[in-house]
Amino acid sequence: MSLTTKVLIALVGGMALGTAASMSGSAALVNAATWIEPAGTLFINAIRMTVIPLVMGSLVVGVASAPDPRTIGRVGARAMVLFVLTLVVASVFAVTVAPPLIRLFPIDQAARAGLGSGASTVVSGGAQKIPTFAQWLVDLIPVNPVRAAADGALLPLIVFSILFGLAIARLTPERREGLVRFFDGIAQASLTLVRWVLEAAPIGVFALAVPLAARMGASAAGAVAYYIVIVVAVTTTFCLLVLYPLAVLGGRVSLAVFARAALPPQAVAISSRSSLAALPAMMESARSRLGLPEEIVSFFLPLAASTYRPGGAVGQIVGVVFLAHLYGIALGATQLATIVLTVILATFSVPGIPGGSILIMAPVLMAAGIDVAGLGILLGVDTIPDMFRTATNVTGDMATATVLGRASRDGGAPSP
Repeated sequence: MSLTTKVLIALVGGMALGTAASMSGSAALVNAATWIEPAGTLFINAIRMTVIPLVMGSLVVGVASAPDPRTIGRVGARAMVLFVLTLVVASVFAVTVAPPLIRLFPIDQAARAGLGSGASTVVSGGAQKIPTFAQWLVDLIPVNPVRAAADGALLPLIVFSILFGLAIARLTPERREGLVRFFDGIAQASLTLVRWVLEAAPIGVFALAVPLAARMGASAAGAVAYYIVIVVAVTTTFCLLVLYPLAVLGGRVSLAVFARAALPPQAVAISSRSSLAALPAMMESARSRLGLPEEIVSFFLPLAASTYRPGGAVGQIVGVVFLAHLYGIALGATQLATIVLTVILATFSVPGIPGGSILIMAPVLMAAGIDVAGLGILLGVDTIPDMFRTATNVTGDMATATVLGRASRDGGAPSP
């Protein structure tokens, strides 16, 4: 039995058990359901334990190992511009569309209050630390990166990691190689630790689902189902309204040609939940169906599949907004701006594993002052959302590749 199946069984079982305790009307049963909650807390803490080394190691290696723009010409510069611009559009799109949709689902106030005073303390404590915009801007550059890591200030640490990676890239090859190997070792060891933690996911998800359902009753299952629907709807809409037009207008290909070219890698992405697994299909479609030049096929597409996650950006914001609604937290303009900026930066370090976008949500939640315990619930139902996030990632890879290959494409756009 696959880990995904085990996690889903654990989630359904935990929801059913907790709901039964809630419907029994017995305070003793509801209290008993909370006895296993520490196991869920341990699971969440184990995930949080891996965040800082994973994010910092991945970002430093990604930036320091990037090809020199002088060797790849305008492709590298345009790639970075397209990555950032489309991630900004994806994040703004999600933060605009998701909140009103999620607010349509009512959460009973008594059930919401039952989430626990501990969660409220964590969230309200984080919210009190949200600074003014000027202070937030100043705090982007950490005075002490080690202190930022110890305090869990992930956004300043991400900025430091990017700057540190750029500095490593300017060293001599001998010195650069040693540092890149060091940070790559940290990132790979962190990924191994993540895989170990995920092996305990069924236990952790069950331990989180039972007390949640016991406190909220049947509304918990309905909220989770609604979350899945919203992720699927928002990611699909983003593809249709942004990524497909980007390829058609920016790449000057017909909609039919791009749709046929994107379909094979999209199918692989949905079935495997991995952008890297879809890379061979992307390269084949780029060559045979779109006629893109070789530097796009052999350089840009592997780079995009490894680092570019527009679907992750959309999915993370939907998840954060959903959890805020679940816990009854009103997100102000400063918090929403913090979420958008953190997502844009953090999405480059999403690990290439199923559920990677959920794991990397921890710094986004912490930046907005939202209890990270909700990650266990999102992780438990992440199969379907992850399919659509990955398909969106692959569609973004193909769309940006089409735009970058426009100028050097022989004979113009392929005919339908």
